[in-house]
Amino acid sequence: MAQIATEGPSMQQRKCLGADCDNDAGTLQCPSCLKLGIKGSYFCSQDCFKKNWSQHNAIHKAAQGKTQNVSGAFNPFPTYSFTGAVRPVYPLSARRAVPNSIRHPDWAETGIPKGEKRLSRSKIDILDGKGQDAMRKVCKLAREVLDITAAELRPGITTDYLDDVCHKACVERNAYPSPLNYNHFPKSLCTSPNEVVCHGIPDQRILLNGDILNLDISLYHGSYHADLNETYYIGDRARADPDSIKVVETTRECLNKAIEIVKPGTPIGDFGKVIEKHAKSRNCSVVATWGGHGINTEFHPPPWIPHYAKNKAVGLCKPGMTFTIEPILTLGKPQQVYWPDNWTNATVDGKRTAQFEHTLLVTETGVEILTAAGENSPGGPIPLSTTRDTTEVVKGDGDPPNT
Repeated sequence: MAQIATEGPSMQQRKCLGADCDNDAGTLQCPSCLKLGIKGSYFCSQDCFKKNWSQHNAIHKAAQGKTQNVSGAFNPFPTYSFTGAVRPVYPLSARRAVPNSIRHPDWAETGIPKGEKRLSRSKIDILDGKGQDAMRKVCKLAREVLDITAAELRPGITTDYLDDVCHKACVERNAYPSPLNYNHFPKSLCTSPNEVVCHGIPDQRILLNGDILNLDISLYHGSYHADLNETYYIGDRARADPDSIKVVETTRECLNKAIEIVKPGTPIGDFGKVIEKHAKSRNCSVVATWGGHGINTEFHPPPWIPHYAKNKAVGLCKPGMTFTIEPILTLGKPQQVYWPDNWTNATVDGKRTAQFEHTLLVTETGVEILTAAGENSPGGPIPLSTTRDTTEVVKGDGDPPNT
């Protein structure tokens, strides 16, 4: 999970909900959405509405409880002005239990991370060999859980189903899913589709062919935490959409470029410079509100890791430090707004966004990616060629490996 700084949102012209349409929306609204109390379903024209009907109608089915045996499904915030097409679909499933035999973090019962609140924000922990090995173990487990969850991705499933898969995989590994009840977050992972920036709550919304989805997985095992996330393409339409590929692959590259400079002596503030430079080269914006963080026996200890260039981060990388880098990029404005659930963040203009995250260990000579993907991990990059102002998908004979 990302750690917050501060940022102020603003509003912008709504866009057409057509999957391949970049036009501003007119006054044409979906009549079925109006009947169901789903706000913000605007299209630029009748032709665009008809072209996208098959995919758009899945939203109605989810809202009516006609998918995955969800009965009584509804939009809990019918009067809220959403910035994009994604809607929450309630009711949320009941909180999933973690056996008492598994070690729980201090917020498991109260929802309050008491240990974090007592931390000095200027003291950065340096792990000894035992602590480093514990981090390797929990991060290996976290990668396994992410891969198991991501392997289930396909159009037609709900994000609540993914939460169930993730939760069971954690418990099977004698691990507690760190997000569960952290500051009262209700689920075991964060699922953030399309314009949702981060911290989306798994619910009864079904995934559509053409969505992109971030899975943010965090584990607590052996008194240590791990944290990682990736953004995935849902269906062939997403893997063929230039805008989705542009934001996803640029974000992936930003993380990789930042990791390349991790070594003893690197200023913590330099990661943001590398990330923002590459993002701008692809006409993407960095969402500055959220950043990386330290991670060890606490979930979000120091240091704060900004992902933008003009930051005031202090300190240098030292061997034994463990932290996350987790840039979030968007195709539009970098501001975001909260949904009324007080967790879900969406881009202010409804533009798509992507995030990638690794937990890292600074070594004597460089960096160890503790949450690195394996050879058979789901996902993986889609090749693209770039110029200064455009991004073009490289056409091949089929999907790249591991997609």
